Amino acid sequence: MDDAGAYFEIASDPEYERFGSRHSVDRESARRGLERIIAIPWEQRPEFAVVLNGRVIGRVMLDVDRPNLTAALGYGIGRAWWGRGLATEAARAALDYAFLDLGVAKVWARADPRNVASVRILEKLGMQREGLLRSHLLYRGERVDRVYYGVLREEWQATR
Repeated sequence: MDDAGAYFEIASDPEYERFGSRHSVDRESARRGLERIIAIPWEQRPEFAVVLNGRVIGRVMLDVDRPNLTAALGYGIGRAWWGRGLATEAARAALDYAFLDLGVAKVWARADPRNVASVRILEKLGMQREGLLRSHLLYRGERVDRVYYGVLREEWQATR
């Protein structure tokens, strides 16, 4: 809960919210969101703070599907740190954790295809585009597409 202020600062930025949050974030919703994150068992949804020079600048999470040995990857970095490769580095560390420590067979992720930077991160991680779901979500009052990417254990091992 000590990270609530940093989380709010990042998540309430309008440019971050554009793709990172379905609703506007206020201090109370940021606090409640962190409480929900903390309440989920680590084995089910490990969430890592991305820290630079002692400051929380983002987060990376894995939503683990144990029966199917898969994990969904999610990440977000504050706008002040965009374009420095930090999201890619943090996501790569989470990917390694998923395969090495959790023993999953596949990691997948989804993004808004208009979020070119996020799609580029997925591609840098060695993920393959698996599909596009058109007009898939109602997001902030707008119908939006979702693009799905995935990487199999064998593909991840080949790029290490």
